[in-house]
Amino acid sequence: MTPELRYRRVLLKLSGEAVAGEAGFGISAAAIEHLTREVKAVHEAGAALGLVVGGGTIIRGTAAARQGMDRVSADYMGMLATEINALALQDMLERTGVETRVMTAIRMEELAEPYIRRRALRHLEKGRVVLFAGGTGNPYFSTDTAAVLRAIEIGADVIVKGTKVDGVYAADPVRTPGAELLRRLSFMEVMTRELAVMDATAISLCKDNNLPIIVLNIRKPGAVLAAVRGEPIGTVVTGT
Repeated sequence: MTPELRYRRVLLKLSGEAVAGEAGFGISAAAIEHLTREVKAVHEAGAALGLVVGGGTIIRGTAAARQGMDRVSADYMGMLATEINALALQDMLERTGVETRVMTAIRMEELAEPYIRRRALRHLEKGRVVLFAGGTGNPYFSTDTAAVLRAIEIGADVIVKGTKVDGVYAADPVRTPGAELLRRLSFMEVMTRELAVMDATAISLCKDNNLPIIVLNIRKPGAVLAAVRGEPIGTVVTGT
């Protein structure tokens, strides 16, 4: 294992937007290729890597529910969307020589392995990138919460959340030009200031388990590897 890595076991959380690229919906080949390069760089550096990707650019359960769909059905559709995105990433990673496994919280043996914690740990030990799909397998839980849950279960040292901005801002940087980029935050600050890092359940789980989060711009080449090496990048959220 490369000694220069600060974090040796990492859970990378990607939004559906990261897979969609500039189009903002569906799956972009260019975006998948970029993400593959980022993941491969971290993998080749020697980090054990798990990955959770959202499905919001295909369908978002909460949005569908607001339009009148049954919330439980909508959430299950959202979970299936994460399966599609995970399989897309797996395909490109495998084509570039990175061995992977997709593990799903919703059983579909023809496509992916059912999620079993001990099996996931074994895959990581063997140097495979594990893509966790299907959320938690339960409605009413976001992929943020699923990412934190899987990170805790595999003993990750950090969660890296890839977004389309450089970190966490004091206000929406799109609506408020010049908003301050906050370089370091505590879990309590995130909760009391209602900052858009992750949902409240995910933040609470991180706080209870002292699991740090690094929020960064996934579109910047080398950003994830820089974070894993401990270089100052994005926003770091910790217990202090």
